[in-house]
Amino acid sequence: MKSREEIKQIAVQVITDEKKAVANLQNYINDAFADAVETLFSTQGRVIVTGIGKSANIATKIVSTFNSTGTPALFLHAADAIHGDLGMVRPGDVVICISKSGNTPEIKVLVPLIKNFGNRLIAIVGNTDSFLAHEADIVLNTTVEHEACPNNLAPTSSTTAQLVMGDALAVALIECRNFSARDFARFHPGGALGKQLYLRVADLYVQNERPCVGPDTSISDTILEMTSKRLGCAVVEQDGAILGIVTDGDLRRMMQTFHEPKHASDIMNHNPKRILDTEYAVTALQMMRANSITQLVVVDQQDRYLGIVHIHDILREGII
Repeated sequence: MKSREEIKQIAVQVITDEKKAVANLQNYINDAFADAVETLFSTQGRVIVTGIGKSANIATKIVSTFNSTGTPALFLHAADAIHGDLGMVRPGDVVICISKSGNTPEIKVLVPLIKNFGNRLIAIVGNTDSFLAHEADIVLNTTVEHEACPNNLAPTSSTTAQLVMGDALAVALIECRNFSARDFARFHPGGALGKQLYLRVADLYVQNERPCVGPDTSISDTILEMTSKRLGCAVVEQDGAILGIVTDGDLRRMMQTFHEPKHASDIMNHNPKRILDTEYAVTALQMMRANSITQLVVVDQQDRYLGIVHIHDILREGII
């Protein structure tokens, strides 16, 4: 067993080796990379990403990245392809084949079949003198000097280089498509990232009650309203107009004074923080943080009081 210091040094060396492999990819970004991006951007079909072994694992991640950023993609395992799954490749699809050696038996069987179909073939390959490199229409070089593995065997630096090359393609396509944060949210509606970009205040405040008192409501009745609605506040309203808000903080400050207020209007904040119901929930969160408060008064375009959005509503949705 290695000592703790030796174990930490091994990890540092792995990171150093892989960082070097990634940095070296800059030397391989050439016209072929631009050709690959233009081919993927202009295709009317899908992008089929294939590989075998660890390269297949990298292929699945690249497919996920493509799909989430506006480039329709499918994963095709190289071994399964030659046993029937090749049927998923349609005319007009572009195939990306990932391989370190470019000479595995499955690749040698698969590549000629793809070429016979007439599909464009992009190789992400670590050996530019391989079968795959010679047969591909476009070659993206991911050669590494050595693996981070001490025996120079286990795919480590090479798979990292493949992954980064795939990310470079995806990000270039994002830029070419002008793929926006709103577009991204459409493909991530269930995650925290997506909720930040599509969940609106109107989706949240309707789940809460609507605490409201008049300006002449007694302090005791105001406290009862706040307690029963459980939002830590009550909006002071008269004839449809928002006059102010009474919060837990206002009650605490009241207790610290020597005078005895009688009505809600005596202790209310005359300028409550408002937010339109059409605003995004993440905007509400930003406003709460900026003003060190936990709730906002939700209004419509005519400044009519609709309800309260609370920071707990945002926490419940997992946005924070």
